[in-house]
Amino acid sequence: MIHHTMIAAFDQPLPAEELDQYLTDIERAMSDSDAVLSVAVRRHIPVPGEEAIPALIATAIVQVAVADTDALAKASAEPGLHKVIDHWQSRHPYKVAWANHEPLS
Repeated sequence: MIHHTMIAAFDQPLPAEELDQYLTDIERAMSDSDAVLSVAVRRHIPVPGEEAIPALIATAIVQVAVADTDALAKASAEPGLHKVIDHWQSRHPYKVAWANHEPLS
């Protein structure tokens, strides 16, 4: 099993309702792929002083479990996922970092 952990960092703060909708949209798009075993989405929990760190600081975290690299490639190519990404990037630009890894526990 592979976990694809994505960190999304929006350029500007989002209102709570919009961040909730982003998380719902991404979760739904990933869940619609038959290549995905599970999806979890969460908000980043800020801590005081982190804004002083010169790093990509998350707005949201998305973790997707897939069976193998072929399943990850299939899930990543889903047109519905790209439609969601394009929609959100056009309204609220964001940067993404990700890691593909074995389960952490």
